[in-house]
Amino acid sequence: MSLTRLTGLTRLSRSLIDVTPLRTSPVFRRLLIGRTVSSLGGFMTMVTVMYQVWDMTHSAAWSGAIGLAQALPLVVFGLFAGAWVDRADRRRVFLTATVGQAACSVLLAVQGFTGHVPVSAVLALVATQSAFGALGAPAAGVFVPRLLPKDQVAAGLALNQITGKSMMLAGPALGGVLLGSLGIGACYLLDALSFALAFYGAFGLPALPPEGEPSRAGLHGVLDGLRFLARHRVVRGALITDLAATVLSFPTSLFPLVNAERFGDNPRTLGLLLSAMAIGGIGATALSGSVTRLGRPGRVMLCGAGTWGAALVLFGMSTDPWTGLGLLVVAGAADALSVVSRSTIVQTRTPDALLGRVTAAETIVGQAGPSLGNVRGGLVAGWTSGATALITGGLLCLLAVGAVGATTPELRDGASAPPDER
Repeated sequence: MSLTRLTGLTRLSRSLIDVTPLRTSPVFRRLLIGRTVSSLGGFMTMVTVMYQVWDMTHSAAWSGAIGLAQALPLVVFGLFAGAWVDRADRRRVFLTATVGQAACSVLLAVQGFTGHVPVSAVLALVATQSAFGALGAPAAGVFVPRLLPKDQVAAGLALNQITGKSMMLAGPALGGVLLGSLGIGACYLLDALSFALAFYGAFGLPALPPEGEPSRAGLHGVLDGLRFLARHRVVRGALITDLAATVLSFPTSLFPLVNAERFGDNPRTLGLLLSAMAIGGIGATALSGSVTRLGRPGRVMLCGAGTWGAALVLFGMSTDPWTGLGLLVVAGAADALSVVSRSTIVQTRTPDALLGRVTAAETIVGQAGPSLGNVRGGLVAGWTSGATALITGGLLCLLAVGAVGATTPELRDGASAPPDER
């Protein structure tokens, strides 16, 4: 084999996603498999709930209430759950949350088979399951930095990202197929069974109590976590950058309007618009090896968030559907790299004793930000147009990311650093 070809293959292998954590850590490998299967079941349930609520009510308001039932418990309980996680064995908390989520899926399956409950009861079960998820998320947030060496944390997070994005594509499609063939109750039951693998994946973990001083109880512990976020410039800048990219410019609520304004209101085009960002995210994460090995997550995150905003500006200006789809693929790729980098910053810069609370805040930002961004986009589009909402949102994102980069040189220039660095 020629030296040139060998060099090319070496470069390609370094560009592909780094799978070292799968080879070196059987515990991480088992945990990833369990959480991937559980994620697939979760996306199947998401489609099943949407279908059932619409079938029961034929009301857009009730359909919209699903998002409220999912988001409110996360916002209300998230930070308090993080404080609890920082006082307890994270493994045990995650197992408890997994059992609670599985129990909710079993109850959803029972009502799906019987079909004799009001829609409010379905939403109450969805909200309860989301509350258990709000407890499990900060517990799971400590697993990667505790299980893997520091130089493999970014690779582990990228593996989490690519499996999550893949299930985001496969889960709804599989859920739709199974709904048609097996029915509502069976889909919920399959989700309940998927939690068994998540439980098995985490059951083999060692005990993971917080390292350092445990969190204070209740509101005092929450306030300690918020004080850390307020004074730690790098972690704070990472979360603000994510908020800038989502609250100011998240575009999915605008896709139906833009499709009608620009692309002939073709339903096939709308479906592709909704899938393009996920496809970009999967592709970028699959080729993230050189990025995760770079050791400059702050710089990657800022570049990714800026590219996201610029791609959305250009998408708002495009009139050709294929050009628009290509720009959304670019936006999804940039967002995926930004998210991996943000999580790397949070999990390598935060002391373990605070990681549950900071991960809870990161989860709230990551899930509430897009919802608020969709509201912003809808309001601006109602006053102007879909294209204007996209362009102004992207420009605001670029300005905000530029401001964070200019005022936080530690985020812009710093490499990976010890958790206690301020």
